[in-house]
Formats: sequence, C-alpha cells, structure tokens
Amino acid sequence: MAAALVGGALRGAVFGELLKAVSEEKDKAVTFKDRLEQLESTLRNSSPLIEEIEKLNQMLDRPKQETENLVRMMEQGEQLVLKCSKVKWNCFKRYVYAKKIIKLDTSISDFCRTNLPLQHTRDSRLILVEVKEMHTMVRRMSGNGNINGWMSNQVGDCCSAPDPPVITPGLDVLLKELKMELFKDGRQFIVVSAAGGYGKTTLVQRLCKDDQVQGKFNDNIFYVTVSKNPNVKAIVQKVLHHKGNRVSEFQTDEAAINDLERCFKQMRTEAILLVLDDAWSGSESLLQKLGFQLPDYKILVTSRSEFPQFGPAHYLKPLTDEAARTLFLHSANLQDGNSYIPDENIVSKILRACKGCPLALKVVGGSLCGKHEVFWQRMVKECSRGESVFQSKNDILDCLGSSLDVLNNEVKECYLDLCSFPEDQRIPISALIDMWMELYELFDDVFAITNLHELSSQNLVDRVVTRKTAGDYGCYNDDFVLQHDLLRELTICRSKSEPINQRKRLIVEISGNNFPKWWMDQKQHPNNASLLSISTDETFSSNWPDMQGPEVKVVVLNIRTKKYVLPDFLQKMDELKVLIVTNYGFSPAELNNFRVLSALSKLKKIRLEHVSLPNSLATVRMSHLQKVSLVMCNVGQVFRNSTFKISDAFPNLLEMDIDYCNDLIELPDGLCDIVSMEKLRITNCHRLSALPEGIGKLVNLQTLTLTACTELSALPDTIGNLSRLNFLDISECLNIRKFPERFGELCCLKTLCVIGCPISEVPSTNLENLQVVICDEETAEQLAYSPPGRARIEVIQEDSNLNFLN
Repeated sequence: MAAALVGGALRGAVFGELLKAVSEEKDKAVTFKDRLEQLESTLRNSSPLIEEIEKLNQMLDRPKQETENLVRMMEQGEQLVLKCSKVKWNCFKRYVYAKKIIKLDTSISDFCRTNLPLQHTRDSRLILVEVKEMHTMVRRMSGNGNINGWMSNQVGDCCSAPDPPVITPGLDVLLKELKMELFKDGRQFIVVSAAGGYGKTTLVQRLCKDDQVQGKFNDNIFYVTVSKNPNVKAIVQKVLHHKGNRVSEFQTDEAAINDLERCFKQMRTEAILLVLDDAWSGSESLLQKLGFQLPDYKILVTSRSEFPQFGPAHYLKPLTDEAARTLFLHSANLQDGNSYIPDENIVSKILRACKGCPLALKVVGGSLCGKHEVFWQRMVKECSRGESVFQSKNDILDCLGSSLDVLNNEVKECYLDLCSFPEDQRIPISALIDMWMELYELFDDVFAITNLHELSSQNLVDRVVTRKTAGDYGCYNDDFVLQHDLLRELTICRSKSEPINQRKRLIVEISGNNFPKWWMDQKQHPNNASLLSISTDETFSSNWPDMQGPEVKVVVLNIRTKKYVLPDFLQKMDELKVLIVTNYGFSPAELNNFRVLSALSKLKKIRLEHVSLPNSLATVRMSHLQKVSLVMCNVGQVFRNSTFKISDAFPNLLEMDIDYCNDLIELPDGLCDIVSMEKLRITNCHRLSALPEGIGKLVNLQTLTLTACTELSALPDTIGNLSRLNFLDISECLNIRKFPERFGELCCLKTLCVIGCPISEVPSTNLENLQVVICDEETAEQLAYSPPGRARIEVIQEDSNLNFLN
C-alpha cells in the first residue's frame, strides 16, 4: 500500500518499507508517537517531490549518488523505527533515538527542499558535476563580483545579493522610498546616485533582503555588478544560470540581450527585479537594451552618475551626525565599553572631517581601533586638514589615505598590492600569500595571514570565508577578500604617483590592443617594479611589444580571451618568482607559450585559474618550480597525454594544489615520483575516484588534503608509508566509509579532518601523536563508541544544505 504511493526503484520498496514501518510502529512505540507521526507526515508529503527530483536527475543525466544515499538513509531509518518499540525505560536511549528520528525527518525534508528544480541551486560539493558542458567550479559565492573569474560565480546563488553589513545606520528613510517606488506601477528604472563610498551598494543589499521585497519578487531578484567596463555576455550568463536555464557562449552582446529578453518574457506573469550595481557613466546604452517591455519588471541602478534620461535619481546624502557617530563608534569598537575612549573633542573633529561618508567613517574608525590617543590626535591633523569638508572624490581619497599611513610599512605595501586584481572581483587569499611570501621574503605564510587580518580589522578589506575550518589549518582555497572600488582607486593612485621607471608596482589595463604610449614608444620601462599586473579584455590578440623588468618578482596576468599567449618578455625577467594567470572569461582559456618559463631559474610558484593546459606542456622542464596551483582548469587532456610525466616537468615540487578541476579523473603520471613533495591538496574534484597505490612513495609528504572529492571511495593501503604525514583532511568525501588497514601506521599524524565523511571509527594503533579529530556532530556520535585514543574530538557546526548525505 505504502509502496504504491510512489513509483520507481528509489520510491518503491525502500520508501514503502520505511513508511510501512513508521505506520505500524507509531502506536507500539508510545514514547515516540508524536515524533513518528511527524515523520509519517513528512514521508507522505515528500513522495511527489522525491519523484520530481529523480525525474530531473535522469533528465540531466546526473549521477545516482544522491538518490543512493537517500536509499541508504531510508534503510537505516527503517531499522531505527523498528528499534523504537523496544525502548522502554532507558531515558538515555529515548533521548538518543528521539534525536535521530528528528534528524531523519529533517534530512528528508532538506533533501526535497534543497533539490526542488529551479528553487535552490545545488550545494557546492555536488553541483560542479551536474551542469553539462560547463566547468562550473566554485561554490560559496554571492553575487558581488567574483575573484575566481566569471565561471566561479556560476555555482551557488550567482545573482543573489550579498548580505548587507550588520550596522547600516541612516538608510531607513531612503529604503522606504525605494520600496514604494518598486511597488507602484509605471516607472521601470530606479536610479540611486551618490559619490563613491556613500553606501549605494549597502542600501540596495538591504533592499534585496527586505521581507516585503522578497515577498513581491520571490526568486526573481537578480543582482549583478556592472563595473567600469561591463561585460554584457557575462552579465546575461549569470542571470540565465541563476534562473536555472542552460547557458550558452554568446557570440555577440546582442545575442545575449535577446536570449535574456526571451527568458524574461517566459516569466511575464511574475514580478522581476534586476539590480545593476556600480554602473558607470557611459552605461546608458546597456541600460536601454535591458529595458524590456514587460509588466512588473523593475531595474534598480546604483551609480556615481545620475542617468537623467531614466528619470530623477534618488540621492544618498551624507549620514546625519547621529548615524555617523553610530557607524564610527561601531567601526572603532568603542560601543562595547572596553576600548579606549578618547576625548570627545577628538571624536567630534574626526566626525566633522569625515563629513558623513560611511566608507571614510568605517576605514578611519577601524584604523584607530584600540590605538593610543596620540594616533587619534594624528588622525585629526592628517584627515581634517583644518576641518576641510569633502568637496570632491580626491578629498575622500586623501582622508582614506591617512588611514593607510597609520599602518606599518609591510602591511601598507601588502594593501597596495591588491590593485593587481580587477575591479569588483574577489581576490583569492592563497594567491596573495604566494605573492607576499616572495615580495616581502616572509618566512611562513602565517605572517601573510597576520597582515591580512590587520587589513580586515581596519575595514580596508572584507574577508569572505566559505569553509569554516579551511584556513585554520593552512588551506586557503576557500578564502577570499573583497575591496571597495573607491579603496582600489586609492591604491592605484598611490601606485601611479611616481614615474613608470620608478614605480614599485606597475598596473597596466589594456583595452583591445591599445597599449600605453610609454610602452609602445619603448622610452620607459618598469626598471624598479617588483610587481607587474597586466589586465586585458576579450578582444586582445596577444601581440606583445617588448618590456624590460629586471627587478620584477611577481607577474599577475588577468585575461578574458579564449586563447592567450604568454609574453616572450617574461623569459628575460630573471628575478621572477611568482606567476599568476587568472581567466575571467566564460570559457577556459587556452594558454600557450609555456616554454618562456623554462629559463627562469628563480621562478618558484605558478598559479593558473580557469585555463586549459596545452599538450605542449609535455615538453616543458621547470626543475626550479616549488609550487603549482591549478584552479578550475582543464587538466585532463595533458594529464592523460602519454608523453607528459609531471615528475619530468616539475621534478622538485614541494606543493601542489588542484581545486575544482572537473576533468581530473586520475592523478597525473609521475606525481608519486616527486619525493620532494611536502603538501598535496586536491579539493572539489568530483570525478577523481581513486588515488594511486604509488602515493606511498611520497615519503616527505606532511599535508594531504582531499576535501570534497565526492567520488573518492577509499584511501590506498600504501598511505601507511607516509611516515611524516601530520595533517589529513578527507572532509566531504562522501564515499569514504573506513580507513585502510595500514592507516594506524601514520605515526606522525596530528590532525585529522573528517567533516561530512561517513567514518565511524578511527584506528588508534600507533596514532600516538594524533591530537585532534575535527568532524561534524553525526560523526562525533559515531566516534564516541570507539574514541580515537587520546585525541580530542572537535565538532564543527556544518552550514551545508545537504547534511543528510553524511
């Protein structure tokens, strides 16, 4: 009877048996009757939803892992229900079983809720293998730009508005005005205008998160950052993907606009809100093209410009004295009553100098947090300049610049390096660490992280952490920073304050093939620069003029083209130690001319993001290289090439990071022959199903991270040979259920991470140095029956929507 409620293998016997068990046992197990009745109701309500989910999975040719895990969970649930009727007076067992029933009920509900088509995008641990013909490789992204390139913004809610700051004083009145404008008929465009740093983005973030606004527009709120040079195709691709549509690679902007219009017209009975944040002067044509004639379709624009052709703008005024004081005290941490409170006169002078600019109040307040009174007095003198008001953007930059000047020199230099990355893009912390370690000769990455914390504490950057424990143990693949565009302008202004041949860092932005005049004339070269950043757009042809950079240690190449040729002049940069190539285009870029790197004897680290590795890499030899990072790259073609052996190409590697490489099925030939390897991190590679037995030859390996390799089913027994391994992370490896027999031979293992991994026992044999096992609540319950020796169990609260898979 119960089985007849649903159809198919999943929804047949297993589902039916569980429902039957619940129906029969609820009257016998009186202690759990309420819980079982709730579970029965959930099962009956979930039946059609589970059927819809399985149909969708079949239609998209998705792997069966999810439904198989659901089957397994239901089978375990049936055994749990049958045990309930046998529990009589044991209070502890009643508590434990009741908790498990609640968890089972919640897990089934979560399965249906998180998998409803077009309702929620899939969790990052599994979505990356689901969308055909796209190498979508990053989770944890909000819609506010993206440091990992456009493609990394395709996973998760890529057009969802980021959460606004906790404290946003002074915005309530204008927020109410905007809501009224949104809810009334007639006007399609709503423009919010103000100078940089006055809270336009914060205001619209609050608007998008407002309950009434979300009630009207539901899932049809699309938030995208436009920036100075808008990429129309990328904007449309984000919106289409967010809506669940198949995303194509458009040949022209017009084709992209037409596709978006078709998509919106299919939703014509629904209210739609398109938020275009940070539109620059000159974006009028784009706005007009997006103004489709549809009922209840609103476009909300934030800009430093007014765009009068779209109607009167809503202006953000400086904060009132009361609101400015609230924000400043919060930023300086004075509201907790524990920080040093300076003379009221000093506070008032700083507030008058900041003139109600929220960004200035946050940055200046952050720079003074916990500082002695002398720093406050200095800030008054530097920032106010006779209590001058902000009459222009330059005045704001001057005030913000005063906050930079209170930093120690190394931290300030680190901050100025952030302008190496494009506007409105998140910046990977791992890339910054690579840069700073070499630029400032840091002994350990902890010093780089300390500098980053200093910048964050002073509100100069916003840190985005997408995996709670990652950075705590030296893996920062999931950590990023965001920089306000006005603060980026400040860093660029500082970098341009000297002649080309005297600058410490040279930032070059190329539109088309229009190189700067100084470069084409070959009259000036960056003879003093230690950092070179070159950004090119999708029309760049890779025809490079010569450049001399005898002191350059770090090169950052920000690209957008389908094909990209590394410049020949790199081979003459004898001091080059770090190369970072990031593709922000839609498709992985074909990267060529690796041969120019072979002669660079000091090159230590290469980071490639969203590129395709060419077969010609098989002929490259870089015996000096110490670290390779591959993020969202197409690696399968070269890794499967019979002529490529990674131990020949990079024989002396110490570290290798492979993150979100969707075509990684097996590790490259020769990897296990690089006995110098100390750190190997393979994360979010969902098609990697096995590690080679030869991994036991990596006798110097100290760190092994295998996070979210969901198809990885076991660790090889030879892992026992890794006598120096002190850190192992197999979190979110959903198919690893037990450790190999020789796991107990890891005598130096100190930290073991098994968050979201269905491990029930940790062998304690010889694991005398194991200090901590980091896991989720469910795994902790299992380990309580077989404690891992003297190691403590540290429970991490998961924030995933698919915890039932554990």
